[in-house]
Order: sequence, then structure tokens, then C-alpha cells
Amino acid sequence: MAELRLQDGSRLTDPTDIAARLTPLGVTLRHWPLPEAPRPRALLAAQTLADPEKEELLGFVDHRFRALAAESGYQARDLIVLHEDLPGLSEALAKFADVHYHDDDEVRYVLAGAGYFGFVGAGGAQMLLKVVAGDYINVPARAEHWFVLGDAPRIKAVRYFTDKAGWVPVYTHTPVVLA
Repeated sequence: MAELRLQDGSRLTDPTDIAARLTPLGVTLRHWPLPEAPRPRALLAAQTLADPEKEELLGFVDHRFRALAAESGYQARDLIVLHEDLPGLSEALAKFADVHYHDDDEVRYVLAGAGYFGFVGAGGAQMLLKVVAGDYINVPARAEHWFVLGDAPRIKAVRYFTDKAGWVPVYTHTPVVLA
């Protein structure tokens, strides 16, 4: 499950405590079960996936997309697969390591691996949220945040969009103090 590190060095692991810190930012965090059947488990364990395999894996969690589309109007989704051997990984991740916001919500359902969303709260206080397999996160439009993979650079996550054009990062030039 998720873990939240605060700027004072304390760590929160209780979902209720984490939600209490994220709610004022408008961030939604849920934990959803992952597919248990052998085929999706094999796809989740693979380092890389070809496009047909990505679509197959998306099919196993398509009920989430349909529910989110009905609930919040999501129009598209894709699967991002990042790992340490991916060409250009450092350059791709560098775009999201600086504090920024989007004009649309940033929505992820982590299927495998882990990543870190950093947030700038009221008064400039920062916090770093580790999301792991099964975590669903919705970072609302215009929320100051950043994203890094950390020491184990692997993640498979479904990205949900109402409009991909609204997902372009707008950099705020706020310095990151938690890494």
C-alpha cells in the first residue's frame, strides 16, 4: 500500500492518515485489487510488453475504465510501461521530475512496480507519496506536483484521460526539497 513521507521526515502508512493529508490538495487515493488469473499475472511480471500485450492487459482492467468514464467522463486510456532498460528513460522522466501542474487531472492505476508523486501543499510544504501496485491516484488539475520512479525504476500504470491535450506539464519553478 501507499506510503507518504512528509517534509519533517515522518512517514505515514495508514490509509486514513494519508487521505487526511491528501484531501486538502484534492488528491484521491484508492487501492484496487489486481487481476489474479495466470495470464494477467504473467503480463504484470514481464519487464516489457508489445503493443498487443498492453492492450490485452488493459482488457483485464477495462471495468475500471468503464466505471471511471461513467463517473468522471474519461475518454481514453493507455498503458505506460517504464523500466531501467528502456531507451531514453532518463530524458522522459526528467520532464516530470520538476514541479508542474496540468490543466486536466492526472489519473493513474498502478498495475506493477512503484513510483513517487510529490506534492506542494499549503504554505509550500512538500510531501512525497509512494504509489505501488493496486494504487489508483487522481491528482486534480492545477495541483502542483512532480513524479519520479526512485531506486527501482519499474512501473506499469494505466493512464486515464478526459483530454490528452490537457495533460501537458506547466512548470512552476518551485524547487523540489523531497526526493
